[in-house]
Amino acid sequence: MRVTPFLRQNSQSVSAALRERVRRPALLRKLADPADLVPLFKNDDYSTNPRASQIGWSGFTGVGYPKTVPTAIADHVESNNLQANPETKKKFNLFVGASVGPEVEDRWARLDMIARRYPHQVGKEVSKGINAGRIDFADKHLSMFPQDLTYGYYNLKKKHGDPKKPLDWAIVEATAITEDGKIVPGASVGATPEILQSAEKIIVEVNTLIPNLEGLHDINQSFVPPHRQPYLIKHVKDRIGEPAIAIDTDRIVAIVESRKPDNTGANAPENDESRAIARHLIDFLSEEVAAGRLPKSLLPLQSGIGNVANSIIGGLAEGPFDQVQVWTEVLQGADPSPISLGYRMVTSPVSTDTFIRFFDSGKLSFATATSIKFSPEGFDHFYSHWSDYKNRLLLRSQQVANSPEIIRRLGVIAMNTPLEVDIVRTLSLSPPFPSLSAGPTKAHARTQYAHANSTNALGSRMLNGIGGSADFLRNAKLSIMHTPSSPYKPTANSRPTKTDPTGISCIVPFASHVDQTEHDLDIIVTEQGLADLRGLSPRERAPLVIDKCAHPHYKDLLREYYDRSLHECLARGAAHEPHMLRNAFKFHTNLLERGTMKIKGWDSDSGSGSGLS
Repeated sequence: MRVTPFLRQNSQSVSAALRERVRRPALLRKLADPADLVPLFKNDDYSTNPRASQIGWSGFTGVGYPKTVPTAIADHVESNNLQANPETKKKFNLFVGASVGPEVEDRWARLDMIARRYPHQVGKEVSKGINAGRIDFADKHLSMFPQDLTYGYYNLKKKHGDPKKPLDWAIVEATAITEDGKIVPGASVGATPEILQSAEKIIVEVNTLIPNLEGLHDINQSFVPPHRQPYLIKHVKDRIGEPAIAIDTDRIVAIVESRKPDNTGANAPENDESRAIARHLIDFLSEEVAAGRLPKSLLPLQSGIGNVANSIIGGLAEGPFDQVQVWTEVLQGADPSPISLGYRMVTSPVSTDTFIRFFDSGKLSFATATSIKFSPEGFDHFYSHWSDYKNRLLLRSQQVANSPEIIRRLGVIAMNTPLEVDIVRTLSLSPPFPSLSAGPTKAHARTQYAHANSTNALGSRMLNGIGGSADFLRNAKLSIMHTPSSPYKPTANSRPTKTDPTGISCIVPFASHVDQTEHDLDIIVTEQGLADLRGLSPRERAPLVIDKCAHPHYKDLLREYYDRSLHECLARGAAHEPHMLRNAFKFHTNLLERGTMKIKGWDSDSGSGSGLS
């Protein structure tokens, strides 16, 4: 379907910067003002929800997302009070590779403009909408979301337009458009290739504030079975695609110039607990090298997000390993601050974002990811020194960066942070979780034979989504989860409850939700120590996790739980993974009712009340 917006006809309105970036002159004739595009977004584009259009955005971890057109739509909705009238209310089913900037997505959620959201988000207002039942949300492994989009799984009931195009609209950010109409992304790729492939109509925001990042990307076309092809990548540096995204330019409705930066904000700062975890992990990797199970340069590393991941990358920058390579989902930074991990103190007059420091140390030889998430200061440094980094870095689509096939072939060492880990299983990766009725406000891990929960606090409150953790953990050569044993200090990744400074144990009897199972995890690390679970049975794992990883305030309770569970289960011939089901969630229920996981005992019906031991 052809759509003709109110386009600028005066060639003088095309800035010199935009003319330089858009190298296909015909597309400049589609230059539009964002406000002029708002009437194109109808309320009845998607038949299963007559008030919701199917719309896809570029972006990943708050980087490379469209800023001007979504803002113009929100401005129009808010200034005209459209949401007050059911006949004018605008709702969208929103598809993004991962998260985008809060000034855009959270505003849409606050205005009740999001009907559905897939497959990952981090905005506070979006999370509120999901957990209040206003936004339908489903998380998905990030390697699988783009393929499911192209499979048509998100438009099974679509009855309008092109049935082969799941999305009505794609709004994407680019840093350039080539002579043959290919899209050059910015500092993220994510699911942008598949979103463009799946959209009937496309709007491209060309961001002339940031550099043209042409050459940074390796883009593959997505095929569906039986025509899928293997990803012929054997080394981190291998290129198998094109430097830009090929599209049918007839589907481009408008070009918009943008000069807005990514709103990344400050990344999670390191603290004493995260540095202790990093020391344990670096010591473990050194032992693996000494034992001959890893080469001196290690194997390609994957690191998640958060202050623990920052400390690990910071420690590697000062550690004993040279010519390290990274195959990961996101290259992130940290708040500028000097650190010491027992090797030497490091400061930088310009930027101490951890991956920049890792590059500048000379120890990181090459990195590939689907997104770069630096602090604003880190991005300033990165863009100012673009020539220093452009040959040591490659961005791919999330379908490739998170590909189980490649992760397993390369032997990636995967390191992620759970929400909780249980002594029988491990749970949950994640950044902060919102406040609960009892007061806790951050992620925690529970251990129970080593299963992990990355998504749902206390089993039901959605945080962000599973992201790419399971893509890596299930397929890595070494699958590692790291978390503080108990959120003691109020940091970016952990907080106490309102009544107890150690009210949450990250090692629990039974995880309230499972995203990664015991079959996927090899190593659990907290600031207390490291538990190597490789080759162990469940009954060998549980005591080891308690002894090595649990917080001292909870060790006796966890040991008693395990010992009593083992005694009862042996008596009835069911002791492979011992449990007392009547008490399995007692830590969690006590937290909800009394603001602490510190119970008086396993026979008592009441908690400790004060939460102090």
